[in-house]
Amino acid sequence: MAEGGDGAGGSGEDRFIARFLRPIAGSSAALGLLDDAALLTPPEGCDLVLTKDAVVAGVHFFADDPPASIARKALRVNLSDLAAKGADPLGALLALALPKGTPDAWMEAFAAALGEDTERYLCPILGGDTVSIPGPVTITLTALGSVPKGAFVPRTGARPGQAILVTGTIGDAALGLRLRQDGKAAAFAGLSDEQRGHLLDRYLHPQPRLAIAPVLRRYAKSAMDVSDGLAGDVAKMLAASGCGGRIEARRVPVSAAAAEAIAADAGLFRTAITGGDDYEVVACVPHALVHVFTAEAARVGVPVTLIGETREQPGLDVTDAGGHPLDLGAGSFSHF
Repeated sequence: MAEGGDGAGGSGEDRFIARFLRPIAGSSAALGLLDDAALLTPPEGCDLVLTKDAVVAGVHFFADDPPASIARKALRVNLSDLAAKGADPLGALLALALPKGTPDAWMEAFAAALGEDTERYLCPILGGDTVSIPGPVTITLTALGSVPKGAFVPRTGARPGQAILVTGTIGDAALGLRLRQDGKAAAFAGLSDEQRGHLLDRYLHPQPRLAIAPVLRRYAKSAMDVSDGLAGDVAKMLAASGCGGRIEARRVPVSAAAAEAIAADAGLFRTAITGGDDYEVVACVPHALVHVFTAEAARVGVPVTLIGETREQPGLDVTDAGGHPLDLGAGSFSHF
């Protein structure tokens, strides 16, 4: 990402970058967005962690969602990946593809929110690209983070006999999406305005669990963020580790709003556990360390819940109160 001089001349893209993006590139590594690349020095004694996620109108958000919410989601889904690896953010590269004729007011709101979040999460925009396209709004971020050497938390470290824990609550975003699609559904009729707002906000605004990153580094053997559904993502992590596991449905933490909706329509539990967009962190921790892991997570403001255990037998079972496996279909969202 580069722009010409002070933005007074140059191409339309130069002026676009100077107006909307240069003001939020707060790190010296960005070189003022005046070059074709950034120059980043990793913290001493640390490894780099890199991740990339895209969000696309009509797939990850509604085209008429507020541009500020779209900006926050685009950054936060990437920060969630860093958090699950035990990494602290260093910065991000932004590729912004907008339909021709996108109003300036849309971009002003997008850039303002993105700037606020980059400051909040200490993840400055370091560069990237801007293009005009005939299709829907498409935003891709590459987030860069760091971990002390050897402290990266992989997907592949789970072993039989470990505890499976998850942060926060599960299913709010998936139910928020369902509410957005069909707000008059009977399952949502008994929800208060506050509960409806909670579900909708969880869909619009992921909350990356960066505060738990150092706790994961100390105690977790395996971890990943929950983006495509708890059941499916745990199954992926355990398969990558070469083991299996069991989750007890009654232990899966849900918010009061989600519990109310599920009580009205029991089928929504399947939506909650497979629907995705939670952006919580699931981790495998030795049983002997669960107490201290839970206590230290609480000290940094992140609630965690023990939901199951790993085993040698491959595959993942989600069981009911009687210990019988539930039929969850595909188990998670998939683009393909």
